[in-house]
This record gives sequence, structure tokens and C-alpha cells, in this order.
Amino acid sequence: MKHAILGAALSFALAVPAFAQGYTITAPANPGGGWDGTARAMQEVMQAEGIAKSVEVVNVPGAGGTVGLAQFSANAKGDPTKLIVGGYVMVGAILTNKSPVTLKDVTPIARLTGDIEAIVVPASSDIKTMADLVAKLKADPGAVSWAGGSAGGTDHITVGLIAKAAGVDPTKVNYIAYSGGGEAMAAILGAQVTAGVSSVGEFLEQVKAGTMRLIAVSSDQRLPGIDAPTLKESGLDVVVQNWRMVAAAPGLSAEQVAKVTADIEKLNASAGWQKTLETRGWSNTFLAGDAFARQLDADIAATDAILREIGLVK
Repeated sequence: MKHAILGAALSFALAVPAFAQGYTITAPANPGGGWDGTARAMQEVMQAEGIAKSVEVVNVPGAGGTVGLAQFSANAKGDPTKLIVGGYVMVGAILTNKSPVTLKDVTPIARLTGDIEAIVVPASSDIKTMADLVAKLKADPGAVSWAGGSAGGTDHITVGLIAKAAGVDPTKVNYIAYSGGGEAMAAILGAQVTAGVSSVGEFLEQVKAGTMRLIAVSSDQRLPGIDAPTLKESGLDVVVQNWRMVAAAPGLSAEQVAKVTADIEKLNASAGWQKTLETRGWSNTFLAGDAFARQLDADIAATDAILREIGLVK
């Protein structure tokens, strides 16, 4: 009997990897948003796939993620069980809020997902193509109004990059920042603005219903199932991805970073995560290690440059 019990215990021990550790993930935003959704999806899959024995999600909202970032950097130092999610919006928020804590104060691990930006116009608009919109922008930048999310966010950056690529002074752009997606949607549908910018998923229902016209996407190549050219195809050298990432605490050893990275790579490779991506309509743009570090540095530099040109960073 003792042997049977010991055998069962040994089988259980072998079934649960000894190296699986628990994690606490900081979502630097209120529940219900993109970063919170990413953190909770990670929690669900990492537990279900046995990548982590337990995962807790903590919400610390405020100032485009910089409040949570500062708290995480100060409190999690040297702790390999602490993670934080963030993304491209955080890069802009750090710059516009002049945050003393930056992404250099944490340990970036990997880019997980990305949302592609879409440029739309009301169905009633005489603008049929991106070339039509650019022609109006060049003729009178201030007469072309753009509806999008928060000032300095991905939508605003996209518009600034479009203006720059078109040879238009980005400071002349008439960008109207809306606090909620519903308000921006109403402005576009009501033809109160010339064009709208947000993630592709935000507009798909209206595009399919015929109330909006999708004239371009910000990906480097055409999106499957989306009948719209890229900005590059439209003659504008602009590629934008509203990516989401995961970072670890500062002050970790190389071995600890390697362990965390291995767990996140297991997450990305898991069937559960692939199903989550499909269900939520997230694009898998996974990038880890030195390749992600280089891309992150490039994104920060490009964002700093365009926010200065727009006038949001001095």
C-alpha cells in the first residue's frame, strides 16, 4: 500500500515540473482594457498549460501605464516572479508625461501581440483612396480633421507619420483626441471629421456594414481577409504596430532572465495561446531577446522624433 501511495506521489511530482514557478503580472491600467486583457489571457494560459503553478494579476492604472511602471520598477527589483505588461502607448506616455521611470528601468522580455492601425472615412465621403486623403492634406492640412484616441497615443503618432511621409508639417495636423472609442466612432459615422484612425478591429463591423470606407492599413504587407492597401502601397513609407509586450523586474541575473524568457516562449508556442490569439483577433508578432531589445530601441527613437515634430515633446 505504501509503495502504491509513494508511486502515485512520484507520478504527480513528475507531472508537475519542479521548475514551474508562480508569477504576479502587473497590468498598468484599469480592468477591461487591452493591457488588462493581455495579462489575464497570460494568466489563464500559463496556468492551464502548466507553465506557471499560479499567476496573479494586479491592476495599477494611471498616466498611460507610467504609474504602474514606476511602482513595478521600485517594488519588484530582483524578483524573477514579477512581470508587467505594456506596449507602444506606454512609450508615448513616458515621453509626453516626462516620466522619470522608463522602459530602461525594467527588463523587456518579449513583444507578444500587435494591432494594426486602420484609416477610415465615412461612407458618404468623396475620399475613395489614401491618395485622395493625402491630396486634401497637402492642399490644406488644417481642413483635414482626424478622429482618434488619446493625444500622443498610437493613433496620433500614426497621423503624424502620415503627414511627415506626405511632406506635410506634422504640427499643422488637425488631430482630435477622443477619450473613448465610442465618441470617435460617432464623430466618424456622423461625418463630423474627415477621417478616423484606430486599430483594424475597431472599425471592421462598420466597414462590413458599409457605413465606413477602409482606405489603408499600417501593416508592412496586406492583411489576410482585409480588402485595403497598406500605407506603403499608397506611397507613404509608414508602418505602425500598436504592440503589447511583457517585461520582467530590474536587477535580475542572466539565469533568471533566461528562465522568464523560456516561460514566455513556452506561452507563445502553446496551443492555448494560439487559440487565445484566434479568439480575440490578436496578431501574433512575437519577438524576444536581443531582436526585441533592438526593435524596442528603434521604436522609442522613432516615437520620440515624431512626438517632437508634432509638438507634444519639447
